[in-house]
Amino acid sequence: MKWLTRAEWRDRFAEVYDHHLLPACRRTGFDAEEVIAILGENWFMTTVWGCAFEDFLTRESADGRNIVDDYLKRRGWKESASARAYMSALRTSVMSLYEVSGIVRDTSFRARDLVRGGDPILISERLATRSLAQWDRIATRVVEVGSQMRISGAVLPYDRDASEKVLKLLRNVAKRTDKEQRKLADLVHRDVNHPAIVNAFSQTALLRAAAPAITTVWLIDIIDRATAQQIPEVRNAEGDELLFCTVHYPFADGTGPDDIRLALNRCPELRQENATFWNWIGPRRSAKAVSARKRSLKFQTFLDDNALVFGSVELKDKGLILSVNSQARSERGRALLSEVLDGLVVQPLVEVQTLEQCMATRDPAPPPS
Repeated sequence: MKWLTRAEWRDRFAEVYDHHLLPACRRTGFDAEEVIAILGENWFMTTVWGCAFEDFLTRESADGRNIVDDYLKRRGWKESASARAYMSALRTSVMSLYEVSGIVRDTSFRARDLVRGGDPILISERLATRSLAQWDRIATRVVEVGSQMRISGAVLPYDRDASEKVLKLLRNVAKRTDKEQRKLADLVHRDVNHPAIVNAFSQTALLRAAAPAITTVWLIDIIDRATAQQIPEVRNAEGDELLFCTVHYPFADGTGPDDIRLALNRCPELRQENATFWNWIGPRRSAKAVSARKRSLKFQTFLDDNALVFGSVELKDKGLILSVNSQARSERGRALLSEVLDGLVVQPLVEVQTLEQCMATRDPAPPPS
């Protein structure tokens, strides 16, 4: 990376860097500084800049020179054998799209090339295994160093929709490439399966040329999702859609706060926090409905002893308030209180507010530091 700052390489890298960044800027309407701000400088450097840098390591200029060859020739003696082997492997690498499986934390995972096919490759890796999940899709470079297969430093975590866009793009290019391959073979009077012809139009050659496009599709997807003015799907521990329900119970004639307090304290599902507040608790329930939805966020509350909180009950001067976050919990809570407070309260008033409504009415003032 320090060698890159030399005048002979700096301008050449700037051109490759622009190929990775500027198409996404034109597509989204953001300039480079805005894109860096959206991603955050650290993430931008490890993804977009990193992809451009590794792409540059594989390129030869018009005079046939390559930065890795130049560095190893002039400074390679300063590097360890493993470092030289890694640089040489990056020199001939290509970026592709991989599907992750068989994760062994801090040790390895398997990567199946979704473009070139074949069996999954065992990747020796430590840090990435801590953030990857089964069937994740990533764009990266797989390099062989000694007896091990490793991934490069630049890794793009793709979601499934964006990855399918890349695969479709590459398939469409490959179809056109097949036609060009036949044209070239006819032009030079060679068999279409001649090694020189095949190598010129191979999937590896396609991936080497497509490296900026792989970055561009990922970056556009990240920017679109980061700037989208939409509220994600949020569900509670049971998988119910988030809906804020407030149930107001007026006291029945002749009922006072002490009568309510006494009745509530007899209910084992209500845990008193202070003189006017109780948590409605219960065992942790299945969250299968949440995990089945890829883009859902889970909203849940636990007490210090890991008891799951279903809602809260608050005692006021002339009434009682049950607060929960779903329609299903509202119905269960009303059934519970109907039994606990039989005859002490009258028909309740139910107030319902969606997450969108709640956000729309929030205080626009910034919170105190």
